[in-house]
Amino acid sequence: MDKYDVFHDVLVNLFQEIMDIERKALITSEFKDVSVNDMHIIEAIGEEEPRNMSSVAKILSVTVGTLTIAVNSLVKKGYVHRERSEEDRRVVLISLTEKGRKANAHHMKFHEGMIQAVLKDLNEEQQAILMKSLKNLREFFDSYKKQED
Repeated sequence: MDKYDVFHDVLVNLFQEIMDIERKALITSEFKDVSVNDMHIIEAIGEEEPRNMSSVAKILSVTVGTLTIAVNSLVKKGYVHRERSEEDRRVVLISLTEKGRKANAHHMKFHEGMIQAVLKDLNEEQQAILMKSLKNLREFFDSYKKQED
């Protein structure tokens, strides 16, 4: 297998495998009522101050309407709390409940394990090269995304 084939395999097949493995790792008996997509919404909401729907939709690159449907489900399941802003009643703020924080911690543990697996045998110089390569890949995706807008 030459370099191109290796990179092609990793970039094309690894992405799908990560999604499959992430689904299996995240959706345990404790969190069987949420999807990987729900987990990513929970992650985007975060554990800091309540966020408005528009800012979370922007993080996820979805419309507020699409996010609203998902948040409605997460509210019913007890992962997300929704309230109106005191300053501007038109603004809806969302935050994680204790159950949502627990799910987010479970999700973050999976991501930390993934990162540790990538870095485990790399020295500082190799890690810097990998970071530069991944940033280049991110820039490619960002420029591709901008072409679609």
